[in-house]
Amino acid sequence: MSAGKDRRADGAREVNMVVLSVLALAVGLATGVGAVIFRSMLVGLHNLFFFGQFSLTPTSGATGPLSPLGLLIILVPVAGGLAVVWITRRFAPEAKGGGITDVMDAVYHREGKIRPRVAVVKTIASALSIGSGATVGREGPIVQIGSAIGSAIAQFSHLPSWQRITLLAAGASAGISATFNTPLGAVLFALELILPEISARTFLPVVIATGAATWIGRVVFGSYPAFVLPEFYFAASEMDHIFNLGAFVVLGLLSGLVAWGFIRTLLFAGEVMPRRFPNEYMRAAVGFTGIGIALFLFAYFTGHYYIIGGGYDAIAAILEGHVTTFALLAVLCLAQVLATSLSIGSGASGGVFAPMLFIGAALGGAFGALLHLVDESHGIGIPDYAIIGMAAVVGGGTGAAMTAITMNFEMTRDYNIIVPLIIAVAVSIGLRRALMRDNIFSAELVRRGRPVPKDRYSNLYLVRSAREVMDSNIAVMSAELPLAEAAQWVTEAGMPNFVVLQKEGRIRGVVSLDSRIRTPELLGRKPEFLSDMAISDYIVVRENNILEEVMRRLAERNAKLALVVKDKPGVPRPADVLGIIGKPQLADAILKTQMR
Repeated sequence: MSAGKDRRADGAREVNMVVLSVLALAVGLATGVGAVIFRSMLVGLHNLFFFGQFSLTPTSGATGPLSPLGLLIILVPVAGGLAVVWITRRFAPEAKGGGITDVMDAVYHREGKIRPRVAVVKTIASALSIGSGATVGREGPIVQIGSAIGSAIAQFSHLPSWQRITLLAAGASAGISATFNTPLGAVLFALELILPEISARTFLPVVIATGAATWIGRVVFGSYPAFVLPEFYFAASEMDHIFNLGAFVVLGLLSGLVAWGFIRTLLFAGEVMPRRFPNEYMRAAVGFTGIGIALFLFAYFTGHYYIIGGGYDAIAAILEGHVTTFALLAVLCLAQVLATSLSIGSGASGGVFAPMLFIGAALGGAFGALLHLVDESHGIGIPDYAIIGMAAVVGGGTGAAMTAITMNFEMTRDYNIIVPLIIAVAVSIGLRRALMRDNIFSAELVRRGRPVPKDRYSNLYLVRSAREVMDSNIAVMSAELPLAEAAQWVTEAGMPNFVVLQKEGRIRGVVSLDSRIRTPELLGRKPEFLSDMAISDYIVVRENNILEEVMRRLAERNAKLALVVKDKPGVPRPADVLGIIGKPQLADAILKTQMR
């Protein structure tokens, strides 16, 4: 098998699966290294901003020591925000915001093309945002970084759009896995949110890239789960209790409501901040001053920053049982919603996935704390409700049910929690979709005027046979027949949609009488014979060929029509033609499948 196929008219060259897999491996390794560099930059810049020293020794931003800056801590997010505005304005405006939204925009509206410089600019801008205290997460940036790496490698290799999008999705999945050490959840993330097509040719490269990035991450950071938890309170026997099953449903409803509120607040901030402060520097100064004040107030009243950065340390504190007060957990949930919305609206470069985890952990913890106030002997612990809340809010916000369930399982590695996760996530997604159909990513794209499909159907029409789709209203006539005689015959015998031309027992072309198929090459000509009206750029397919193969061959040959012939050996004869497939027939097949 050759390494690639012939170049297309646009210069793209489709490579075989072996080459594509090698490229995916390169994407995964590069993204894994990028994740290591990015996380090291986060640690270094956090220590520099808050403690005035450049050190790569991790410190807990949310629950660790406070900065000696005191009241001046208010200015730290402002300094980081202004630096981000300058960098993104000058080098890559698309590096602002969450990252995943821009990746989806690239998939659906830019044929998988992301400028290579975005990987570098996003790394620096997001490290500045998160390191200086903006309430955003690191998963969105690393998804965009990995996607930019995948897109850059695909563009350098001159791959067609579907292979470019595949490597882009492979980079996105690799980024998630390298960040959270959740390879299964990362693959599902790519399948549920990024890839417009799910097939063997797209799945394998994603898995390879994810595995490579996971290996890099585990070599550097260890193979521990994202959150190392003490012994769980949760027991499988508690799952069957009717009170607990009802509690999971109620928590799912609350999570769906909070996810909807978070999306609405995020959209509101994204609309109001630019309108009130058109100047980006002024917007950043005002917005991040608010973030700085929030950090100072939390430090003053609780002794911790809590909502700083993505909130990973605060999530760990909740899951480890260090934060169990209903009032504090409820305040943290609300504060994270407002602070993340303000950060994104002010121009921060960072993701919303980790903030949703934090919001869910605080919500679930508060719900569990409330239940424990009602009944101290309640069989499920506050940390367990926090885990359920994490999955439910992420599921409700993103609409990616399998990603939310699997990632939370991988981050905690407690199988007993699976059924409660399924119940709460399903209820959360159902309520959020009842309130609004768009998820947190597609809603932002709608606001930009670049919507994406809200639901992705399986391409069931691709497995239909050519016989099922073809237009069989055809006639076979001589290519040398004068046009006047042909018109008289058609009038007497009935109007076919297509006429197959024959000469000396062979197929010589097709005449389309279907008004939906235009033949501009006939304009300005005065045909005398049927052959003068013939469409010659057609392909021949067998009646049992599936539509996926028919469409691929039409695209490769840039043909107008496909002649469907009997499935038998030998050169097809005019009498073997059973029907015709053109673009109208393809459109009808797709529409009928989608409306079933």
